[in-house]
Amino acid sequence: MGIRDERVLRAVEQVPRQLFVPPAMRGESEADRPLPIGYGQTISQPFIVAFMTEALRLEGAERVLEVGTGSGYQTALLGLLAREVFSIEIVPELAARAAEVLLGPMHLGNVRLRVGDGRQGWPEAAPFERIIVTAAPATIPEPLVAQLAPGGRMVIPVGADPEVQSLRLFQRGNDGVSATVDLLPVRFVPLTGDS
Repeated sequence: MGIRDERVLRAVEQVPRQLFVPPAMRGESEADRPLPIGYGQTISQPFIVAFMTEALRLEGAERVLEVGTGSGYQTALLGLLAREVFSIEIVPELAARAAEVLLGPMHLGNVRLRVGDGRQGWPEAAPFERIIVTAAPATIPEPLVAQLAPGGRMVIPVGADPEVQSLRLFQRGNDGVSATVDLLPVRFVPLTGDS
């Protein structure tokens, strides 16, 4: 489906998606489509998860901020591909369920989890070489921009209307100049929290 990064493809093979969906959905876990995980949230389709991960261009030494732990599926891939992952989830029940899998069967000791408003990022752990956001704000939150390191990349869906969202790559140059590129149209649940 166009994913070329061998490390990303291997990580997708290593992470069993059925661990991250509710028991009633396990029979559909291999389908390339989003699935409900409760609390009005979804686990993204595997293609989108792999596409977003590939767009980060992880080499293995990065510290990554993930906004929206959700099921923990994306978090697990990041945990296999980056040095350290800091993941924030606003729904306590989803955060607890994700922690059980990530710290249990997946044994990911390089993942830090927090319940909170992801729009604010994780200031005391910043800066991050990579940031990935798995729910859509109307605009890119400024605290996340401030926590992106020079030379860093942020992948984020943007748009208040789910019918007209765009997955964007935000890059901060080493010189401090930033650039944004639209990657593809997407449909994500809205990013909740203080606006």
